[in-house]
Amino acid sequence: MNIALIAHDRKKEEMVNFAVAYEHVFAAGHTLYATGTTGQRIMDNTKLNVHRFMSGPLGGDQQIGALVAQNEMDLIIFLRDPLMAQPHEPDIIALLRLCDVQGIPCATNIATAEILVKALDRGDFAWRELVHKYKPEDWS
Repeated sequence: MNIALIAHDRKKEEMVNFAVAYEHVFAAGHTLYATGTTGQRIMDNTKLNVHRFMSGPLGGDQQIGALVAQNEMDLIIFLRDPLMAQPHEPDIIALLRLCDVQGIPCATNIATAEILVKALDRGDFAWRELVHKYKPEDWS
């Protein structure tokens, strides 16, 4: 799976701790992507290989968004800081919108990230199969 890890400045330590805790999951054949500093900090604290894009304010969120738009991303963990204004807020909203449009699971807090990564670890993170099997018109 292609997994993106993004964290705002005040959430970077939390992301590093998360990556350390779930290093065994992330190392199990997944391709990791991250924005600049977040990716570097994860690599500095784990043995994980992370493809780093630019930092978020310099276009990293948009680079990850391009993969989402091409349906080449399977999971995004984006630890956002809801209490701090971000200068690149339009880019963040665009990334989240693309996740919604493409139906890509996106955790924006540690609790949701834990649920998704634990499902990935258990082997029952087959959301793509469910999306293709059950179409919205079948839900009514």
